[in-house]
Amino acid sequence: MSVAATETADTPAYVIGLDYGTDSVRALLVDARTGAEIAQAVHYYPRWKQGQYCNPAKNQFRQHPLDHLEGLEATVREVAAQVPAAQILGLAIDTTGSTPGPVNEQGQLLGQLPEFADNPNALFILWKDHTALAEAAEINHKARTWGGEDYTKYEGGIYSSEWFWAKIMHTVREDEAVAQAAYSWMEHCDWLTLTLTGQPLATFKRSRCAAGHKALWHASWGGLPPEEFLTYLDPKLAGLRNRLFAETYTADEVAGHLSEEWASRLGLTTNTVIAVGSFDAHAGAVAGEIESYSMVKVMGTSTCDIVVAPTAEVGDHLVAGICGQVDGSVIPGMLGLEAGQSAFGDLLAWFRQMLEWPLGAVQSKTLTPEQQAAFRQEVSDSLIVQLSKAAAEVNPTESHVLALDWVNGRRTPDANQALKGALMNLTMGTSAPQVFRALVEAICYGSKQIVERFEREGIPIKQVIGIGGVAKKSAFVMQTLADVLDRPIKIAVSEQAPALGAAMYAAVAAGLYPDVLSAQKALGSGFAETYTPSPASVADYAARYAQYQALGKFVESVTASHSEEPVMEPETPAITTA
Repeated sequence: MSVAATETADTPAYVIGLDYGTDSVRALLVDARTGAEIAQAVHYYPRWKQGQYCNPAKNQFRQHPLDHLEGLEATVREVAAQVPAAQILGLAIDTTGSTPGPVNEQGQLLGQLPEFADNPNALFILWKDHTALAEAAEINHKARTWGGEDYTKYEGGIYSSEWFWAKIMHTVREDEAVAQAAYSWMEHCDWLTLTLTGQPLATFKRSRCAAGHKALWHASWGGLPPEEFLTYLDPKLAGLRNRLFAETYTADEVAGHLSEEWASRLGLTTNTVIAVGSFDAHAGAVAGEIESYSMVKVMGTSTCDIVVAPTAEVGDHLVAGICGQVDGSVIPGMLGLEAGQSAFGDLLAWFRQMLEWPLGAVQSKTLTPEQQAAFRQEVSDSLIVQLSKAAAEVNPTESHVLALDWVNGRRTPDANQALKGALMNLTMGTSAPQVFRALVEAICYGSKQIVERFEREGIPIKQVIGIGGVAKKSAFVMQTLADVLDRPIKIAVSEQAPALGAAMYAAVAAGLYPDVLSAQKALGSGFAETYTPSPASVADYAARYAQYQALGKFVESVTASHSEEPVMEPETPAITTA
């Protein structure tokens, strides 16, 4: 019997959304009747913060499950204590992706086992890990030339090193012990949901969102690509398909109920419904009140740009160079389309860290180590704010510094993680605020390329909505983005939009609303403000955007000719230089 059948509209009802980001997990307790955000809690991953299991020089970024489980317990217990446990009816999780990890037959991540405790290959391979560049290039080449179906066609036609199969191929080739011990592989959002429900791995409901956008799952070829194709990619993948999944489920469906163990650990009850997992950007788009042909930009360390469209209107049309088009990945019954940038806030954080280097390298003769650490933290906390203020005063027509935002490769349009960032037109007079402004402009130009690609491919973008940390905290970035796009940008009210979107999914799974659109309408928080383009700036940025495109074309040609890894040319031509 559904919750809706046993509860009246006057009975208090709450849901929890859990949003696992790159650096931290956030829990949000929501009144499922009104949408009021009752409580929130944040937990930063301690091992990740210390850089454990990561090697940035190799583009290796791994995360330990204890960071996630400790954060789960700490944040949920904190918010759940605000209301009676019996009134918390549903919980849903969103995570970064593609962030897969190897598991045994019981669903334990291999990194939880003593024999793999310090092995980075047995942990979660974070979305931003690009160690699988060669494997992604190989997948693209073989998908186009093997003589059968091109299984990348619903992924924009180009498979990325950030995604499921490339990471698995790289790991099983590099680490025989992990290859032999891995019974299956799971996306982070699926593994956490499985952990909470305690269900058998064989019958567990996998996320449509994760599988469709990253694992080449599509209903037209019966789910995952066939065994013949996977073993053609690598014989080491033999048999894995049968140990993964056939069916997938949308995020509004019931995955199970909270297990006794986790009900006790979280301060909840076993009546709490657990929804199928999803990715953070897709959940955030729901909270951002996405509607047909809106683009919700989830702006944090990277960006994900989410668009939904009526499935019947798009039909069989394939949108080239994006990160997938999946039926039901955002709102069941609609087509979800994903694009994004591999570095957004990360690009600005990289520059901040460059400037901060002396603070850690030079020891003060007058400050104690504790005082110096506190001073360094104070500078770090204020540096982006001060750079933004100074950069806003720079006249863009007087600063010729130009940047390319590909420090972590390019996600879209046309994924190519081998690409590099660049700066040009530096002089002895170039200042830090001028460089910072050029970096901000670069991430905005990258966004413009994505909008242009959608519209060139026949998907109109009727409005732009911003959510995430950058959207909420940086007026300078958002105004620059509005000017570069020459479009208004609406900013969602919620500070924790992905967690709110997950809570909406949980409310539907718990039976409190009949569908996601109803939950979105009832629980949406609205918009805080709108950034409108400045006519005086639009023309200036249009000219600089043409220069950005020319620089990108040059860097791409140099990277392609000098990269040690094979770089596949996209089937769809890149946007031409103006």
